[in-house]
Amino acid sequence: MNLQNKSNTEAALKERIKELTCLYEVSSIISNATIEQLQESLDAVAYSLKKGFQYPKQTEVNIVTSICSAKTDIINKSNKLTSNIQVFNKPEGFIIASLKDNKYSFLKEESQLLDNVALKIGNLIERIEIQQNEISLKRQMEHADRLGILGEITAGIAHELNTPLANILGFSELIKDEVKGNSNIAEDLDKIIKNAIFSREVVKKLLFFSCEMPQEMQELNLVTSVYNSLSLLEASFKKANVEYNVKIEDKELFVRADKVQLMQIIFNLIINAIYFTPEHGLVTISVSETKMHIVFKVSDEGLGLPEEIIEKVFQPFFSTKPTGEGSGLGLSVVHGIVTSHKGTITAKNNKIKGATFTVCLPKV
Repeated sequence: MNLQNKSNTEAALKERIKELTCLYEVSSIISNATIEQLQESLDAVAYSLKKGFQYPKQTEVNIVTSICSAKTDIINKSNKLTSNIQVFNKPEGFIIASLKDNKYSFLKEESQLLDNVALKIGNLIERIEIQQNEISLKRQMEHADRLGILGEITAGIAHELNTPLANILGFSELIKDEVKGNSNIAEDLDKIIKNAIFSREVVKKLLFFSCEMPQEMQELNLVTSVYNSLSLLEASFKKANVEYNVKIEDKELFVRADKVQLMQIIFNLIINAIYFTPEHGLVTISVSETKMHIVFKVSDEGLGLPEEIIEKVFQPFFSTKPTGEGSGLGLSVVHGIVTSHKGTITAKNNKIKGATFTVCLPKV
């Protein structure tokens, strides 16, 4: 072997060692990385990858993912290598390595190095997304369990309160008949009756939340129900100085539901959206279908829901409205009705402003 060949072999071996060292470093960096450490990890990967190339001082690296990005410096677009980052077999980002000076060029093995690092980053993003989905599913299950327990408790409380409230109303009416000549006593009795009726309505809402109310199920066109509700709520929109936009392509989308309770779902969600939307704002109502469900959405343009209370919005007596402006039962009633119809309801903040409530009911 002549000196030139020996020198070339040593140089190639040296570069191969650098590439393997780089891959080892990258694997070590991302092996235990979490979502909180992702930015720091990608920064470290970018600088580690830079050292793995033949001309590290001339090389700059840019890593872009669907979650965050990292780069060592400005990329030279006329002298670069690119490798796509695949997440669950879909392009979700890329890595670019570039050389500052066009007189330099990349080795064939460096393209493979870039592909290997892109593969490792894709695996990291997949692992993080799986972990996030597991956490989200666990929270949803815990939330459903809490609401289920609350439903059982409120049903028991409601049944216990029904009898004494009925007695208070009955005896108050009897006494009122006997004291017709005494206006002061009659006035006090009217207050007792009025408050007892209010309490009875609260009990009725608690029974809705716990899915204990009787239902008359029938096939109903949700599109018709939404338009009927909007015509009745025209005055509410005008009073609040709020506009609305309807996004419904189909004329008929049928669900099996109790007519009165279906209207309660629509009314409660739209009135709630009107309340939280500022003047000149827009409430968006949509109805669409999937393979299994009819989907009803109501979006407002308010301040949205703080992350720490999103899971509480369907609990009875929980309200973000000022004291005296809401009983905290509207959304819990909607949740109870939707659940009793074998559907689901979720609340989610919009990207720009406001929140969206989504109801999914089984198709007929």
